[in-house]
Amino acid sequence: MSIPTTTPSVAKAKWLNRVKWDEHGLVPVIAQEAGSNDVLMFAWMNRDALYKTVELGEAVYWSRSRKKLWHKGEESGHVQKVLEIRLDCDEDVVLLKVEQAGGIACHTGRHSCFFHKFDGDAPNGDWQDAEPVLKDPGTIYTEKKK
Repeated sequence: MSIPTTTPSVAKAKWLNRVKWDEHGLVPVIAQEAGSNDVLMFAWMNRDALYKTVELGEAVYWSRSRKKLWHKGEESGHVQKVLEIRLDCDEDVVLLKVEQAGGIACHTGRHSCFFHKFDGDAPNGDWQDAEPVLKDPGTIYTEKKK
């Protein structure tokens, strides 16, 4: 996995050195809704993404599949306004406390990406959808492009 070269301003931000980045230069990030404390999603950040998040006051992640920075809501409009950033005790996980625009964090049109709930006893249990689709994901992305 190739991580882009950081800009000079990012390189000078010594506070980024406190984060324990993995072998790919990434750190796991949990986005939590400030009002409800619901866990909305999990993603990854590199140094540039965390720096840009602080700079913009909105969540910016590293897309491993697209291999580029991803400003949450850039296509859907479901921006995450960052109210607080925390680093865990091992300094290897970031927690963002956010206000979620539109109440939808998941690309499936749900409030949270964690909508699958295990139901039943193993080995006979299964995953069930525990949250409704708030908006058809097909319309989320087509409306934004108009």
